[in-house]
Amino acid sequence: MKYIFITGGVVSSLGKGLTSGALGALLETRKLKVRIQKFDPYLNVDPGTMSPFQHGEVYVLDDGAETDLDLGHYERFTHCQLSRFNNLTSGQVYEHVIQKERRGDYLGKTVQVIPHVTNEIKARIYAAGEGVDVLITEIGGTVGDIEGLPFLEAMRQFSLEVGKENVLFIHVTLLPYLKAAGELKTKPSQQSVAKLREIGIQPDILVCRTEEPMTEDMRQKLSMFCNVEQKAVIEEMDVKHSIYELPLMLSTEGMDKLVVERLGLKCPESDMTAWNSIVRRLVSPKGGECKIAVVGKYIDLQDAYKSIYESLAHAGVGNDCSVKIIRVDSEAVEAGGPEKYLADVDGILIPGGFGDRGIEGKIMSAKYARENKIPYFGICLGMQIAVIEYARSALGLEGANSSEFNENTLYPVITIMDEQKNIVDKGATMRLGSYECRLVPETLAYKAYAQETVRERHRHRYEFNNAYRERLENAGLRIAGVNPKRDLVEIVEVSGHPWMLGVQFHPEFQSKPSKPHPLFCAFVAEALKFSKSRLEK
Repeated sequence: MKYIFITGGVVSSLGKGLTSGALGALLETRKLKVRIQKFDPYLNVDPGTMSPFQHGEVYVLDDGAETDLDLGHYERFTHCQLSRFNNLTSGQVYEHVIQKERRGDYLGKTVQVIPHVTNEIKARIYAAGEGVDVLITEIGGTVGDIEGLPFLEAMRQFSLEVGKENVLFIHVTLLPYLKAAGELKTKPSQQSVAKLREIGIQPDILVCRTEEPMTEDMRQKLSMFCNVEQKAVIEEMDVKHSIYELPLMLSTEGMDKLVVERLGLKCPESDMTAWNSIVRRLVSPKGGECKIAVVGKYIDLQDAYKSIYESLAHAGVGNDCSVKIIRVDSEAVEAGGPEKYLADVDGILIPGGFGDRGIEGKIMSAKYARENKIPYFGICLGMQIAVIEYARSALGLEGANSSEFNENTLYPVITIMDEQKNIVDKGATMRLGSYECRLVPETLAYKAYAQETVRERHRHRYEFNNAYRERLENAGLRIAGVNPKRDLVEIVEVSGHPWMLGVQFHPEFQSKPSKPHPLFCAFVAEALKFSKSRLEK
């Protein structure tokens, strides 16, 4: 077993997760089996209860774990099959330690950070590495954060236990560009590495995030002051078009070769054919362009709908076309009307979400898509929005709503799930994880998937109210997919519309650039058709 630890310095949000995912992808091109995990020093047990303003999106795994959004990068870049054991937080560590203390597992000993907390962290590293050639572990935050110290100490201890020849430390750091001086500055990186060395960790590879190219003199300077070989100082500039250029960039820098040599891995040379094809389709698509409006209430937050945006990019790869994303604030639609914001788009997507802010703007957007035959894709809340709009318009149920937004509505076409009614704790209590969905033949969903049964990931408390099912079906709302065990409606479509589809699950959590999700591909293909017909008119 070989282990790679990735730390960060100077500032957060440097792209450690993307670097981890891209490195995993490079090692996979060498026929190595890789797994990636994330250690987060915050005290939340998981990010499930955190606001998108604080944390971005919550990424859900097959086993129902609510995890950090970086695990989405890991799954998109690689073939990793991740579980709840691949995202560890300080909250989980301390919770487990205290539970063991209460049970008397420590036999009366004084419970301390060292060795009890660090032992818990090391145990997770050992367990996560089973069955793979290389385990990559990203440590969240920056070196010097007080809450991150137990994780760094555990890594130091771990490297001694398994042998330093089996462990590689990669430090991602920032080279800020000062316009006034007209140059990149290395001092913050020197200080960051010095802090890491104080803890007892010497980085083997230095990954330098930068907006401007590094000079050889700068590489020499960083090599000397950070005690890293010059060839192990890696330049990682901002990508020009897409994050999926990163594996090619790191390959050019020789990062995978360096890792293989340092860890003594026996493997073939990398084959970048697939990644070259993906990047070509992203940078120079041959199939035209379509504009997709994502109507939500967190459109100003880059990471709130991260997997949605990436899945649309993947669908562009699948259709060899350019997908231009138009971010539309649902509250603005509510105030100014849909025509102002959606008149020139080729597709409308409403993502998942919670709370009643901007809901009427989303309902107006769904109605605009239905009446103007614009391709529509509703995800989780977006499906519920389509049902509410259809109940109001096609059945004349004025004020039809979800009981989430109006507990006193006369027509709760969306209602809370039975098992959710008496739940008090909010963390990890929703319907989470992978569930089966049986597709109805001849529907849009069936044609997209080209199979009878699929499994998709969920994260919701409210569902389609089956009490209104027959009436809605008679009015033209087609039920295209159901959960066979509980007869829960999972997919709806609007009859007579070229492509208006809503799903209760989150297909964006299973899309990759190498394997775009079938529903996203079908949606973008329909948006392309709409774009061409609009141009012809």
